[in-house]
Amino acid sequence: MSSMLDDPMILRQIIMDHYQYPHNHQLTEEAGYHQVHMASESCIDDITVQSKINPNGNIEDVRFDGVACTISTSSTSIMTELLKGKSIDEAKAIIADYFAMIEEQNYDPELLQEAIAFKNVSKQANRIKCATIGWKAMQEMIEEWEKNQ
Repeated sequence: MSSMLDDPMILRQIIMDHYQYPHNHQLTEEAGYHQVHMASESCIDDITVQSKINPNGNIEDVRFDGVACTISTSSTSIMTELLKGKSIDEAKAIIADYFAMIEEQNYDPELLQEAIAFKNVSKQANRIKCATIGWKAMQEMIEEWEKNQ
């Protein structure tokens, strides 16, 4: 599969699929969820990301909603899938690896799975905020959870 993920058309298809059919794209009123609102000054991105982290530090659920461009919607959709069911430590490693990839540093493509569809986003500086907005929201919620433990 990793060689397939070097094909720009496959990467584009992953992005388009998650944009057209975003996963976990609905907020909830259920108790126990925390949320962070993020908005971009340079794009239409205006999203809210929610997560439910249990007392043991496992991420039970991640979801989002709002108005966002293709890159933001698809990267956040992929993030929700990647982080759901992970421990805080696993999620922090995935998030750190994702940011390393965006910053053109070494990263583990196996760890990032479909998120590597954004490996070339650094070549378009104006799209970096779009590709990271949902991830930064989740990072904030993890930091908040850790502070409260």
